[in-house]
Amino acid sequence: MAKEEVRIDKFMWATRIFKTRTIATEACKKGRVMVDGVGVKPSRTVKVGDTIQVRKPPVTYSFKILALAENRMGAKLVPGYLENITPPEQYELLDMVRISGFVNRQKGLGRPTKRDGRQMAQFLESQYADDGFDFDFDFDDDIDDEDDEY
Repeated sequence: MAKEEVRIDKFMWATRIFKTRTIATEACKKGRVMVDGVGVKPSRTVKVGDTIQVRKPPVTYSFKILALAENRMGAKLVPGYLENITPPEQYELLDMVRISGFVNRQKGLGRPTKRDGRQMAQFLESQYADDGFDFDFDFDDDIDDEDDEY
């Protein structure tokens, strides 16, 4: 007998939307998964005909459930269980992010590049190369214990 309802986290793992069931559960808890436009908990059950929206920034994917599954399946079998109804605008958004890459990264955010590191090293070397301090003095020359008064 076929099941009429399956947990959303289990279904998304079985249909390969997420790599592990734990990741699917976390996505539900973080509010990244919606069924028919409503945020869901991992224990929410889904049935045939429901629409799942999964937000994997920057894209929100949409799937229509055609059949239910509890066990993980091969990638070739997934189209029999899910229909991808993601709007084309979402894929255009994904292409825009790929094209822009790190171009839109605001200055000062993220890790420094190798070039940034070389520039910082060069700046620090030039700034402190001749700062006027002479560190070759001897501390013992100025100490005379007999004449000190406290």
